[in-house]
Amino acid sequence: MGILNVTPDSFSDGGQHLQARHAIQVALQMQSDGADIIDIGGESTRPYSDIVGVQEECDRVLPVMEGLRSSLSIPISIDTRKAAVARAAIAAGAEIVNDVSGLQGDPEMLEVARSTGVGVCVMHMQGTPQTMQDAPTYRDVVEEILRYLQLRFESCVEAGIAAQRICLDPGIGFGKTHQHNLDLIRSVGRFAALPAPILIGHSRKGFIGKVLGDKEADRTAATLGVTLAVAAAGADVVRVHDVRPTVEALRLFEASGALQRRPGS
Repeated sequence: MGILNVTPDSFSDGGQHLQARHAIQVALQMQSDGADIIDIGGESTRPYSDIVGVQEECDRVLPVMEGLRSSLSIPISIDTRKAAVARAAIAAGAEIVNDVSGLQGDPEMLEVARSTGVGVCVMHMQGTPQTMQDAPTYRDVVEEILRYLQLRFESCVEAGIAAQRICLDPGIGFGKTHQHNLDLIRSVGRFAALPAPILIGHSRKGFIGKVLGDKEADRTAATLGVTLAVAAAGADVVRVHDVRPTVEALRLFEASGALQRRPGS
């Protein structure tokens, strides 16, 4: 899953893709580089980010989606917490809703997903982007998030979303400390036992800079290291900024026999 944020303030690529024409070219390049999904977001969800209104979020993402409708052959995912944005994006061609609130932030989101039949990525987040890094606390971060994702899967199915259209994400960096993130990375194999594909979104995140001991370091190579680790442990989808090196690393990893795909993945 290639990340394409059309925002001025996302933590890594904010401000880089504000012009729709440029964003369209970046998406097409990601497809050429081997991405299987393009995840387009119009509102930053980094810690302490500002909330964006529905119209502004639509104004950012819809021209890009409409420009890609006839030229992109892989699915578009809309990264949003708002049902109105999701509905408009689906009308513009999005096939997946990636919701960091686990389809709980907007009471209408479940119905949008059910009625349109799109795929959904259901993520765990403690708090909101504006509060999640104040003091994230768990008794057992892995057990609590496993339980949360299991319950959200069941709730989505009960709401009428087909089980095969659900993907689950433990939410690296969303209401987690540095140690929580590492615990979740080490436990990807346990999340892979859940009844839906597992998405890991670790690309360029702060915990990588802390492990490297340099917050300003280029995190591309380190992100690849995490990618290979979670892929080997059973992750089905990796959400990344750097598509081409990720695809190349995974191809060689698989060719070496180190990566065993799950049936149907």
